[in-house]
Amino acid sequence: STTSTTVSAATAVSAATAVSTSTAVSTATAAGTAIAVRTGAAIDTAPAAAITADGRTIQVPEVAEEMEIDDQEQDEDEGELKSLSHELNLDELWHALSCCLDELAESPDSHAVLVLQPAVEAFFLVHATGAAAAAAAAAAAASAHGTTANQQANLAAGRATRAGEASGHQETRESQLSHLNELAPLSPLPSAQHASKEDAETSNADTSISVSSSLSAAEKFLKFAERHRSVLNQILRQSTIHLADGPFSVLVDHIRLLDFDIKRKYFRTELERADDGIRREDLTVHVRRDHVFEDSFRELHRRSSDDWKNRFYIVFEGEEGQDAGGLLREWYMIISREIFNPMYALFCTSPGDRVTYMINSSSHCNSNHLSYFKFVGRVIAKAIYDNKLLECYFTRSFYKHILGKMVRFTDMESEDYSFYQGLVYLMENHVSALGYDVMFSTEVQEFGVTEVRELKPNGEKIQVTEENKLEYVKLVCQMKMTGAIRKQLTSFLEGFYDIIPKRLISIFNEQELELLISGLPNIDIDDLRANSEYHKYQPNSLQIQWFWRALRGFEQADRAKFLQFVTGTSKVPLQGFAALEGMNGAQKFQIHRDDRATDRLPSAHTCFNQLDLPVYETYDKLRHYLLKAVHECSEGFGFA
Repeated sequence: STTSTTVSAATAVSAATAVSTSTAVSTATAAGTAIAVRTGAAIDTAPAAAITADGRTIQVPEVAEEMEIDDQEQDEDEGELKSLSHELNLDELWHALSCCLDELAESPDSHAVLVLQPAVEAFFLVHATGAAAAAAAAAAAASAHGTTANQQANLAAGRATRAGEASGHQETRESQLSHLNELAPLSPLPSAQHASKEDAETSNADTSISVSSSLSAAEKFLKFAERHRSVLNQILRQSTIHLADGPFSVLVDHIRLLDFDIKRKYFRTELERADDGIRREDLTVHVRRDHVFEDSFRELHRRSSDDWKNRFYIVFEGEEGQDAGGLLREWYMIISREIFNPMYALFCTSPGDRVTYMINSSSHCNSNHLSYFKFVGRVIAKAIYDNKLLECYFTRSFYKHILGKMVRFTDMESEDYSFYQGLVYLMENHVSALGYDVMFSTEVQEFGVTEVRELKPNGEKIQVTEENKLEYVKLVCQMKMTGAIRKQLTSFLEGFYDIIPKRLISIFNEQELELLISGLPNIDIDDLRANSEYHKYQPNSLQIQWFWRALRGFEQADRAKFLQFVTGTSKVPLQGFAALEGMNGAQKFQIHRDDRATDRLPSAHTCFNQLDLPVYETYDKLRHYLLKAVHECSEGFGFA
């Protein structure tokens, strides 16, 4: 049975490889025809022959003998022109290709997928244009229905990056900071998150994703790309062509399909292209070792953003060291620690995990705090620009602000867990169950003084009811995570976007941004296992054995994302996992048994370093669901 399956797969792969060349020729011929037709030209396309991989000659079907469309007919039939994918009618080929890619995805040889790369490129050439057009149409439709400018920008982030850099277009300050004034849709409650994810899992498991002729070109493309995401990333990982220039350029408009290393490679190339032809000089920065932050601020805060893009040449006063790169790295290390110096009152640790940092809402006690925040924003962006790592770990909401994403209700969990729990209770129960009246206002404490701030005009006199409680939750979360620190955020982001455009940094999610700033950690699985606790599981339970086996097999990036999933950050304690912190102090990693249905994803409580693991029936299912939860956590799925 195994042998016949392998032979069958090999036969299918060979067949698809044999037709891939002729497909590309046919695609090119039809593409030329379609372009000419749209311009009203007459075409006489002769039959062409293609040589396949095994040496056979295949006659390419004649696409059209003669086509003439005058201006009047073009106006009448413009909306009826058939897409290239419809004209070629290659659904059976794409289905066969899809089956072959499924087989190759299981191959331990990462180069095996390259055998079908020409056929995959042909698929993209045929369907990608429709997908790009659909993305543009979706942006226009979103605008017509009142979708926020920030959401439209994120939808076309990749396309805007290429077009903006090519035309020299500069983002306006208003567009860069627009997300600070917008409200995100309310995140679903944990139960709703699990339910929607279970529905999606069931749908994906039970439904064949074969390319159907009833789907549009855009839908075919997206289903194909989703199904073969891992294979596409393997091809891109080995490609020497810049993503924006090759046949897979449409993926820039669907950046969520790309792995972190592919995004990072694209990001770095785009930064280099933006500097192409610009001569960068050395910029000498004189600092005293004991006053790195103040001296660096004094030397750099009046410099232009173009000056900041020069190479910094660090000189430590009173020392003879010559900076060949080592002193710059040391400068980054020192200043990244000084940013969090309590003396400057810029940041404070999050009460949720006591490890990550958030903006200090009382930073105005430092009269120079807004200038400092702009400086810090430039320092962090400059480190990314220089491809240097910093010892900086922030809360999820702070990373979202950098990315131009609106903060959500679920982000409150890591910033103020008790307040978050109160909001969950309000949403899950009737307002009358609280036993007291809640108004559209919130209390803010500064220096021991309590101040009441209204969430909306006349909010102190507007009572929260069952009908408007969701609006209250959105407004109070917006106030606590954005409104209370709006001035500080604005200054920080102005500095950051001076160095790196918002449209470019926004290709990452918040977990990936942390890895971009702080690097991939070295996670010792044996140390983590030695400092773990189990609840309703035993160390020798089958699911626990499978869990550690799966985690040990994860790649470095997936291990980092797992650590982010269960603790809220990728930071590994200097003393090892025995020193892992939770909201109440030292808290080891713990795995709780989840006795609910086994078609649920694992969930996490980051404030307690806790993983809730269902009793999965097989190792493969456990590993698949664990990876799914880790990869989807940026959108809130999988969190409890």
